[in-house]
Amino acid sequence: MPKSGKRLSASLEDYLETIHHIVEEKQVARAKEIAARLKVSRSSVTEAFRSLSQKGLINYAPYEVITLTPAGTKVARDVIRRHQALKDFFLRVLAVEEELAEEGACQIEHTAPRPIIERLSLLMNYIDGCPQGGEDWITNFKRYCQTGEAPEKCRECQSTTGNQ
Repeated sequence: MPKSGKRLSASLEDYLETIHHIVEEKQVARAKEIAARLKVSRSSVTEAFRSLSQKGLINYAPYEVITLTPAGTKVARDVIRRHQALKDFFLRVLAVEEELAEEGACQIEHTAPRPIIERLSLLMNYIDGCPQGGEDWITNFKRYCQTGEAPEKCRECQSTTGNQ
């Protein structure tokens, strides 16, 4: 969370996410590349950098490389985690095509309440660990959300399939 304690706008979250991805790929992020990836003007990038810097999320000096602060890295990773959870759900459970899953995840990641994203992540973890499901699948999933433990039936199945 930024210094102000207020939630960031979707646009500023996108900047942090983009900076994080570029730094992972190239070790440094530059304004020109960020502008190109986000399809925004250089002046918009400069304005966003000033705002993110004031919030203590990036290290910014004009004409220098951009780096995330530890707080900025934490926020960026959270945005990426939310995005990935949504995208996985859209691809794997709803079976939508990649481009639509990416677009939907990008839009919803900024607005969905955190408890919904957390529950969606739990669902994906549960699905990954439950090769059979069954009639009581939803009941078992609810129990898994509450306790973090799979029912005995699932643990037995997982141990026989090697999917733990």
